[in-house]
Amino acid sequence: MTSLDAIPALVARARVAGELWKSVPMSERVSCLKAAAARLKEEASRLGAIASQEMGKPLLEAVGEANYCADSFASEADNIAAALTSFAREDERTASTIHFEPFGVVAAITPWNFPMLILQQSVLPALIAGNAVVAKASEITPMVADAYYAILNEFLPTDVLITVVGDGEQGKALVASSVDLIVFTGSRNTGAHIGAVAGKRLARVILELGGKDPLVVLDDADIALAADFASRNSFRNAGQVCVSTERIYVDRKIASAFESAVVERAALLKLGDPADATTKIGPMSSARQKALVDQHIQKALKDGARLLFGARKQEGNFVEPTVLAGVDHTMEIMREETFGPVACIMEFDGIDQAVMLANDTPFGLGAAVFGADEVRATHVAARLTAGMVGVNQGCSGAEGCPWIGAKQSGVGFHSGVEGHRQFAQMRVLSRKKKS
Repeated sequence: MTSLDAIPALVARARVAGELWKSVPMSERVSCLKAAAARLKEEASRLGAIASQEMGKPLLEAVGEANYCADSFASEADNIAAALTSFAREDERTASTIHFEPFGVVAAITPWNFPMLILQQSVLPALIAGNAVVAKASEITPMVADAYYAILNEFLPTDVLITVVGDGEQGKALVASSVDLIVFTGSRNTGAHIGAVAGKRLARVILELGGKDPLVVLDDADIALAADFASRNSFRNAGQVCVSTERIYVDRKIASAFESAVVERAALLKLGDPADATTKIGPMSSARQKALVDQHIQKALKDGARLLFGARKQEGNFVEPTVLAGVDHTMEIMREETFGPVACIMEFDGIDQAVMLANDTPFGLGAAVFGADEVRATHVAARLTAGMVGVNQGCSGAEGCPWIGAKQSGVGFHSGVEGHRQFAQMRVLSRKKKS
């Protein structure tokens, strides 16, 4: 555990190291970091095993996450460098060059649900931009973060990447320090605190916050396709995904058939030991997270929701995949982020009502619309106030698209050209053209 009193000194050390790091040409910074890709690949099985043990993700999925990080590391480094390369603009009178300069010291505060992927998305662009980084991973997954950072530090100059170990108290101290940019992925409440503290000194922030993602199933949807997606996106990683489907709105005309299809799929998911290759859903990340999910389920049932599947009492931190129907927006489970393996299904009459219900939330991270008539479904998707919306698929965009939230699901964003550039200060240098 890092002493709270030590954090300002760690930031000061990073600032000194960052002054030298930013003077290194970006091509050399990229080469330095890309050298870590092979080591990440060598260690992928070990990293995945640590993550699985720490937060309960099925081992195959955790190793898959580690392999994805390693396999994409070098190409993503190149993409970041391309996004941060200076370029020119000119008109009849003026020639300008747009440059991207480092902010200084970046605080990267990362979560436990994808403890390697989100860490990489937060730290890699910061370093390539020429910033030094002080990083704090979740207290639930400190060991896998430490192992990942140790690999990067094999190739980085001393103190360019410094780690802080601890919980919310260490996170608050880091936010309150003199860092220049705070990159955070986590809850809306914590994001609001970070925004308030950073705002007092006008520090930059990139905040990816909570979600309460809707799925709208239109009357002409392929029920099997929609149910496959609903089951996969509600229960993957025990529902502990920022873009999990937490609210499902289905046209009343097909609601019964859709509910049955989701229940059939939920029943096929094996709950158990994450080290077992046949396990699809491991334990929740913590007893606290299990208690929150159980509370949401039980309160919804008390308030009138119908239990279609699951919710049986489980030992340890396990929560059975659960399907609820008869829910409405008076229920906490339809308003607050659950972050657990629960599919909540509500019927609607007409597209206008579906859009109104889907948008009736302070969140706006992802959304999806399923319908056979893609033109019609796309028109519905365009009316949803989310940063990312999928039509007959999840919300993830094509390669190079940013990962972005709307409303209270985010301030700033990452990935893609536009996201990578948020890790640097844009500077415009102009001169008068010779006549």
